Amino acid sequence: MAFEGLSDKLQNAFKKLTGKGKLTEQNIKDAMREVRMALLEADVNYLVVKDFIKKVTDRCVGAEILANLNAGQQVIKIVNEELTELMGGSNAKLTWSPSVPTIYMLCGLQGAGKTTMAAKLAGLLTKQGKKPMLAACDIYRPAAIKQLQVVGEQVGVPVFEKGTQNPVQTAKEAIEYARYYGRDVLIVDTAGRLHIDEALMQELQQIKAEIKPQEILLVVDAMTGQDAVNVAKSFDEKLSIDGVIITKLDSDTRGGAALSVRAVTGKPIKFAGTGEKLGDIEPFHPERMASRILGMGDILTLIEKATESADADALAKLADKKKPGDFDLNDFLDQMKQIKKMGPLQNVLGMLPGIGSKLKNVEVDENVLKKPEAIICSMTMKERRNPGILNASRRKRIAAGAGVTVQDVNALIRQFEQMQKMVKQMMGNKRGAMRALRNMNLQ
Repeated sequence: MAFEGLSDKLQNAFKKLTGKGKLTEQNIKDAMREVRMALLEADVNYLVVKDFIKKVTDRCVGAEILANLNAGQQVIKIVNEELTELMGGSNAKLTWSPSVPTIYMLCGLQGAGKTTMAAKLAGLLTKQGKKPMLAACDIYRPAAIKQLQVVGEQVGVPVFEKGTQNPVQTAKEAIEYARYYGRDVLIVDTAGRLHIDEALMQELQQIKAEIKPQEILLVVDAMTGQDAVNVAKSFDEKLSIDGVIITKLDSDTRGGAALSVRAVTGKPIKFAGTGEKLGDIEPFHPERMASRILGMGDILTLIEKATESADADALAKLADKKKPGDFDLNDFLDQMKQIKKMGPLQNVLGMLPGIGSKLKNVEVDENVLKKPEAIICSMTMKERRNPGILNASRRKRIAAGAGVTVQDVNALIRQFEQMQKMVKQMMGNKRGAMRALRNMNLQ
């Protein structure tokens, strides 16, 4: 996961301040030395690090310890605020054109994941009620047009293409096509190169001049580290970009690009790619990313993912349960399916406060939910509705059908009983909390 090394080093630096009742210049200096090294090793731009350390130090020196905060917590609070500011302060949303379609032009070097990101963005906007269309304007990379058609079909978004026709003309025709067919968003996938050259920039400038995009979004690969910042700076100088999309933030990357690109270019990071699946895209929230880096989790994003992936019918059914005993193994199976929809378990667990740092060297088995599913699916409907009838012979039959041991079946039943107890505790507040959640998801 991105920022793992940085997160560990920062937390180790702050541990040395834990318990201290006063911030002295010496312990601040010692802590900032470690923070500086951690940021530089994460491939954050040197000048950005220098400015960041100065701001944090100035705020820490002479700072009064707030109620209920020790020295270490105070420094973490200040670092958290400055990290948030460094990455832009708050989420930068897309802007919209007063005329249809709103045009977003995606650019970047070859290999950054630009074509896939175009489809991811289209899929995200579709969920928001928009009717996007993709335009294939990369006529140089082999199979680039075919790739865009494939990913476009997977997210249910049409692709406009004219083969190897001049990409400037293709982009122009795509606008008219989008208007004619009532598409309110046009995402233009442009050509990339392995490096920045004059021919690439001239073509991109011509497309920009012809279609006048609402926003130019630069796609950069987080794994390229400091080079991503240099690429962003070069593209901004030539095209005046409006925002950045960082891909591969789920990879084992040092993460310096995300911390540097905003400070160096002055342009906000608008989205982040967090996985290989076409649904693995999320708005970039600086305050939430700062919390993740400092090992404080990201509960808000976790809640949003849960809400997006939740099945309205399953929520409605769960909300209508009359008593704890009504919660059966069918409901238990539904809850596991909801968790799987939220994305890779490693990412989900990493958003829980205090958990992410502990997963650094732990291999999370993404198939961990398959065994419980197999066990429940091996039961009859009567057994799922009334687990109390599961005697020894039934459990032996279920284990054989699921290809597991009787001990695995027993473990699942224990987990289910624990979940049933949690549901029982929630019943007193069910009418308010559960129905509110259901209504929120049905709107």
